[in-house]
Amino acid sequence: QVQLVESGGGLVQAGGSLRLSCAISRSTFSINAIDWYRQALGKPRERVARIIGDDITEYADSVKGRFTISREKPLNMVYLQMNSLKPEDKAIYYCHVYFSVRDYWGQGTQVIVSS
Repeated sequence: QVQLVESGGGLVQAGGSLRLSCAISRSTFSINAIDWYRQALGKPRERVARIIGDDITEYADSVKGRFTISREKPLNMVYLQMNSLKPEDKAIYYCHVYFSVRDYWGQGTQVIVSS
């Protein structure tokens, strides 16, 4: 079992920044890849960032150059630094891991970007 708890969402003006955090209930040394997804109203959930191992990262084209994913293994934490936020970044953001042949999701944290 893995529990994920996201935090750090909120309301921000366009151009602003937010840092999302994901607390993971078990040691992440055995979890290779951790993702941030988002889901906007009426749209499918999409992956925005992934971290593999300690420092291999992947990003959706829509956030490349603006978002940065990172992890602190000893603290079992994963972060998503979001800069230059746009109104289209408004969504619920979810932390995700695939571990022991199943998917785990957090409850999500809402990000609202005002224009």
